[in-house]
Amino acid sequence: MAQNYKNKTLAEILDLKKLDSVNKPIETANGLPNECYISEDYLAFEKEKVFCNKWTVIGVGSSIPNPGDAKPYNLLGIPLILIRDKEMKIRIFHNVCSHRGFKLLDKQCTLKNVIRCPYHSWSYDFNGNLVATPHIGGLNNHQSEKFDKNKSSLKEVKSKVWMDIIFVNMNSNEISFEEYIKPLENRWSKFISKEDQKLIVHSNDFGYFNLDVKCNWKFAIENYCESYHLPTIHPKLNKVSNINDHYHIQGLPNIFAGQGSKKYEQLIRGNKRFDIFPNWEKNKSKTSEYIALFPNVMIGLHIDHFYVFWLEPLASNKTREHMQMYYVGNESANGEELKELRKENSRFWKDVMLEDINAIEGMQDGRNSPMYNGGNFSPVMDQPTHQFHKWVAGNLI
Repeated sequence: MAQNYKNKTLAEILDLKKLDSVNKPIETANGLPNECYISEDYLAFEKEKVFCNKWTVIGVGSSIPNPGDAKPYNLLGIPLILIRDKEMKIRIFHNVCSHRGFKLLDKQCTLKNVIRCPYHSWSYDFNGNLVATPHIGGLNNHQSEKFDKNKSSLKEVKSKVWMDIIFVNMNSNEISFEEYIKPLENRWSKFISKEDQKLIVHSNDFGYFNLDVKCNWKFAIENYCESYHLPTIHPKLNKVSNINDHYHIQGLPNIFAGQGSKKYEQLIRGNKRFDIFPNWEKNKSKTSEYIALFPNVMIGLHIDHFYVFWLEPLASNKTREHMQMYYVGNESANGEELKELRKENSRFWKDVMLEDINAIEGMQDGRNSPMYNGGNFSPVMDQPTHQFHKWVAGNLI
């Protein structure tokens, strides 16, 4: 893929010595420099090095559940189509007609048989093949010996779906998805088996909300990785699960980081509660884990529900946060009897995310200070956050 960050090198955007400081031991390290949060030139560079080179999340499969369901998505200006084909496979294509470059899809819809270009009606099947070229050889002549349809299919993007999460590798140059996800799957095998993964069901009624925040996407990841902020930002949550109940998670190789809690309590109202993952180890029933899988998705795993909190970068100082809620089996996810419980659970997590907004937007405002050196880390409390900073810095060169 062409380099599209205004032809500026990283050295022209920021002082590379500042990146060297990120990789120092945590006791003496500084965080990423200000430019990584406020510079549009840097974001254009990061778009290529991080979002196009890595396994990046762009949505969830449950948003396009049926054959022909399709929706557009812009990855920092790159127009894409998410579509479920007739064999129920999710495919990702560049959202552009091979004829004159017209954007094919501009809103979510359900297609019958083809993706039709609104400009000249060139049409593609759900596998991306060009199947119709009206009047290409003149009026009412829809074929041309001088034109090979097979060379004008839609350009498909390398993609994988895991736990309903849609990942893309735009430049097709990252490690295989199986290698990428293996360390996390190994870690979580004591909680959720391969068979259990098939049990997760998206909630249709209280299964989704989004928040627009005025900050760089990285601040949401940094905040999510640590429990240090619980007493000040989440005082109610801290009363039931405080810092001492939490532990750090640093996945090696350096692909994810986060925190876990030893004090998770299932939501129970009367005799109503959500079903649990059947293979979850019984001595870990109160354990929950909160993982940031780099670059842009945060996952919460509990014995009775699972959420996906993924980030859509919009600008250097704007991010859309998408929250998707899942349960074990359809009865917990969509049964009428547990509807109020789902509503309460969704409200709880939305309140937690709302409490974080002041923190992450406050960091964005502070990054405009020319005297800020990227900050320092607590050697005890900030290890997962420092790991994320190192991951970013390591993928820029």
